[in-house]
Amino acid sequence: MTDLLTLLEELQSIGRTGLNYSSDPYARAHYSRLLELAATHYGQALDLPAAEVRARLQGELGSITPKVGADAAIFDAEGRMLLVERADDRCWGLPAGWVDPNEAPPNTARREAREELGLEVEPVQLVDVMFRPASVAYGPHAVVSVVYLCEVRGGEITLSHEVLAARYWALDEVPVWHKDHQKFARAAHAVWTTRRRAT
Repeated sequence: MTDLLTLLEELQSIGRTGLNYSSDPYARAHYSRLLELAATHYGQALDLPAAEVRARLQGELGSITPKVGADAAIFDAEGRMLLVERADDRCWGLPAGWVDPNEAPPNTARREAREELGLEVEPVQLVDVMFRPASVAYGPHAVVSVVYLCEVRGGEITLSHEVLAARYWALDEVPVWHKDHQKFARAAHAVWTTRRRAT
């Protein structure tokens, strides 16, 4: 069965795109109704007032795309991955964040490593581009995550307010993972291992 938030993401995307491109009053009324229905059910699913959700949705018109994030996969010589314990959910994950407007994803990976850890890193290889649909478990937006294998080029680990702790982990020993980050870590470790064998 389709997850409710996945369905609502598609409905509100249709409504917002339709309002952006249609000038026919009859069609616009129907697209507006789609947004109203999506807002009502988003509000129920996320425990938010429907009016607040509706205002957020109506503020964004045009073609709707997933949110884009970038992740920095950093390993030590033994193949352990540098992970951060996030302040928002106390789970361990890669240094990561949303791509800012007019920012290339590799620059996001550099910026997040700098902001969260005080490290200067260089993306040396694309690991993968991964997709996660909207869902009740993960939130109301589809997400595209761009994962880079990165090398530390400078700095010392200094934690930001977003991070409770940071350390290198063997992947099988991580106690609790943030969302999809175990999948990201496994993919990155496979790339790191291949690069090591090639040198």
